[in-house]
Amino acid sequence: MSEHKNPWTVIDQKEVYKNNWITLTHFDVLNPSGGKGIYGKVHFNNYAIGVFVLDEHLNTYLVGQYRFTIDKYSWEMPEGGGLLTEDPLEAAKRELEEETGLRAADWQELLQMHLSNSVTNEYSIIYLARGLSQHTPMPEETEQLAIKKLPFEEAYKMMEDHIITDSMTIAALLKVKVMLMEGRL
Repeated sequence: MSEHKNPWTVIDQKEVYKNNWITLTHFDVLNPSGGKGIYGKVHFNNYAIGVFVLDEHLNTYLVGQYRFTIDKYSWEMPEGGGLLTEDPLEAAKRELEEETGLRAADWQELLQMHLSNSVTNEYSIIYLARGLSQHTPMPEETEQLAIKKLPFEEAYKMMEDHIITDSMTIAALLKVKVMLMEGRL
């Protein structure tokens, strides 16, 4: 089987729901074995943008907020959406300042990843922000945020203890840990 040939056949598709952020599409399909089936796809209208902050003393900044979708409080790196027509780095800079009041002089792309590719096409770009200066946070009206500055290793332990469960934050923590161990930071 070719890794570039799509083994799925779409028989019919219909848009089930749409808002400013997502579109939900229902598909009638033939699966890779030829059997009839259905598939649902959530299409995101924005990039998922994440900013992992690391200061000169190896402290990071987490944002805490109640997440409606999981009905739980979540500690995570600053995150938000970037329009598909917008430079993702500019979106990252905006999100960092909105949520924490921080600006960074040094930016490095850490990761690009699909967040849940079995049901959605949501694509994430995560940046590392360094060379920080403090300004005034400007959260959106939908955000009631707490900001926590803590040593990187403490944040890493929060992930190991299942306090941090956000996938983008976990991926960034793991990548930064490897970079620190290899002396690349």
